[in-house]
Amino acid sequence: MTPTNYILASKSPRRKHLLELANIQFEIITEDTIEDFPDDLDIDEVPVFIAKNKANAVFQKNTDRTIIAADTIVVLENKIIGKPKDRADAIEILTSLSGKMHEVITGVVVMNQQKKIAFSDKTAVHFHELTNEQIVYYVDTFKPFDKAGAYAIQEWIGAIGIQSIHGCFYNVMGLPISKLIQVLKS
Repeated sequence: MTPTNYILASKSPRRKHLLELANIQFEIITEDTIEDFPDDLDIDEVPVFIAKNKANAVFQKNTDRTIIAADTIVVLENKIIGKPKDRADAIEILTSLSGKMHEVITGVVVMNQQKKIAFSDKTAVHFHELTNEQIVYYVDTFKPFDKAGAYAIQEWIGAIGIQSIHGCFYNVMGLPISKLIQVLKS
């Protein structure tokens, strides 16, 4: 595997940024995939299941390359919180996260003709109590509609709203980059 053979199967600007930060040479190629999963699937397995679908879809047309795919979910009180549908949903999601601990789980799949490695990483995030004004300001200013849990830890809301995290900061951004680097080395 040479670094120029990597494909990131994601449109996420955050994942792109993290791979660039790690000085990995890659190309972005994506295929539309349905992000559904079986109802009986354990919550911890959901992001890996979705990442496998993304990786497989891109691999079918790029079998000579190494595919990196990922999916991130936010889990509050054993319930998956997806991307907000609209402004009102984003405000409702952030209100539900306010003052509570939730988990961010990212599933990652690295595959080529020789190997398929799948793993996940989990980070616990605890928000301070957020005021309605803070939530509305964040949603209206940063428009977090493409983010699971309706927030990005590296934005304003992370600076003022996160009380603590236990685990990988970059996992909350959407890619546990340090763990990924170890997998790519192996």
